[in-house]
Amino acid sequence: MNLRLLSAKIIGRVLKEGQSLTAALDQLLPEGIKPQDKAFVQAICYGVIRQFYPLEFLLNQLVIKPIKDNEVKVLALMGIYQLAYMRVKEHAAVSETVAALPRKKIWAKSLINAVLRNYQRQQDQLQANLDNDPVLAAGHPKWLITLIQQDWPEQAGTIFLENNRQAPMVLRVNQSRLTRGQYLQRLTDNGIAAAEVSAAPAALILEHPVPVEQLPGFGEGLVSVQDAAAQLAAGLLGVDAGHRVLDICAAPGGKTAHLLEIQPELAELVALDCDAARMERVEENMARLGLNATLLVGDAANPDSWWDGKLFDRILVDAPCSGLGVIRRHPDIKLLRKPDDMAKLVELQGSIVNAIWPLLLPGGVLVYATCSIHKQENEFQMATFLKAHDDAQEFPIEPLWGIQASVGRQILTGESGMDGFYYARLRKQ
Repeated sequence: MNLRLLSAKIIGRVLKEGQSLTAALDQLLPEGIKPQDKAFVQAICYGVIRQFYPLEFLLNQLVIKPIKDNEVKVLALMGIYQLAYMRVKEHAAVSETVAALPRKKIWAKSLINAVLRNYQRQQDQLQANLDNDPVLAAGHPKWLITLIQQDWPEQAGTIFLENNRQAPMVLRVNQSRLTRGQYLQRLTDNGIAAAEVSAAPAALILEHPVPVEQLPGFGEGLVSVQDAAAQLAAGLLGVDAGHRVLDICAAPGGKTAHLLEIQPELAELVALDCDAARMERVEENMARLGLNATLLVGDAANPDSWWDGKLFDRILVDAPCSGLGVIRRHPDIKLLRKPDDMAKLVELQGSIVNAIWPLLLPGGVLVYATCSIHKQENEFQMATFLKAHDDAQEFPIEPLWGIQASVGRQILTGESGMDGFYYARLRKQ
C-alpha cells in the first residue's frame, strides 16, 4: 500500500466528487492500518485541504499550463505541501511522491519531478509572492473572505489565521464518574500533558493529540472527545431532576451525553436527528458511556411525524449550519460550502426553531446553538424569531466567554482554544 497514492485518492474524493474529508477517510482508510501510517495519511490529507488555495497558487506558478489529470494534480499539490509544511526530508518528499504515480500515469513522472525541483529552487520567491497577496495569504475562497470581513471586520485576520491552524484535541470528563482534576491526574500519570479550560467545567485541552485508545478509561466511558465550546450547551440549558428534555439535531450525540452526565435524574431525554446512519453513532456513544436516551429519527421541522404530544421543560436546538466556526476541524468546508448554501441554511434553521417552539412548556428554556460565526445564522436569526413570537424573551447568558451579540453570545474561532460557536437562550412566557 502506497500511503501517498492512498492520500491522493482521498483528497481526490473531496476535490472532484465533493465528498467530505471525514467520509472519504472513513471509506478509503483500510482496516488494520498501522497507527503511524494512518497519522501520516491524515496529516497529508488535512494539510493539503487546509492549505489548498495557497498550494494551488504555488503549483500554477510552476507549470506552463494547468494539470488536467486530477490525480496527478493532487500528487503535485501533496509534494509541494510536504516540502513547504511537513518535516519530511526533501529528497524523500520528491522521490516518494514521484514513485506514488500509478503505472498508467508514468508519463507524469518527469512533470511531477520538475515541479517539485523547481519549487525547491524558487521557494523563497514563491512564498514572498504568496505573502504579498492578502486573498491568497488568507487561504479561503473570495466569497468567504468577504462574508467574514463583513461580519467581523476587526477580527477577520485572526479568524483566517485560526481557521488555517490544526484544531486542538479537547476532552469532556464524565463528571458523574470522576472530577476533572482526578482525570487530569490520570492523564499526567500516563504521560499525556493537558490543561483545564476555564470556560467549560468538564473540558481538558491536550498539548498534543493522541489516539482515543491511549486515553485512560475512554472505553469505559470516563471521557469523550468534544470541543469546549460545544460543552457549554449543557450548562446553558440548566436541566434539573425530573425535567423532560428534547435535543434537536442530536447526532453524533456529544451534547446528549453531556446532559445525561450532568443530570442523570432526568425524566426523559429525547434525541432527534433526521439521519438514521448518524443516529447509530449516537447509539454507540450512549452504549460506551452507559447512558440511556430516547432516540428518534425524524424531521425537526415536522414534529407531527414523531412528537408524542407531551411538552418539554428544556429544548436544545443544535441547528444545522454552515460550520464556519469549525473550519479548522473540517477544512473541506472551505472547498465544499458554496455561497448559495447560506440563505438555504438560514431558512432551514428558521423553519426548525419555529416548528419546535410550540413543544416547549410555558416557563421552559430553549437554547439555540450553531457552530458558525455567520451573523445571519446566529444573532439575526434569533432577532427575527423574537420579533415573531410574543411569548419568547431572551434569557441572558452570563458574560464569561464570547462576544455579546444583539441576541445571545458569539465565540470566535480560537478564543480560549475553542471552536467558533453561537448560543442564544430563550424563555417561554
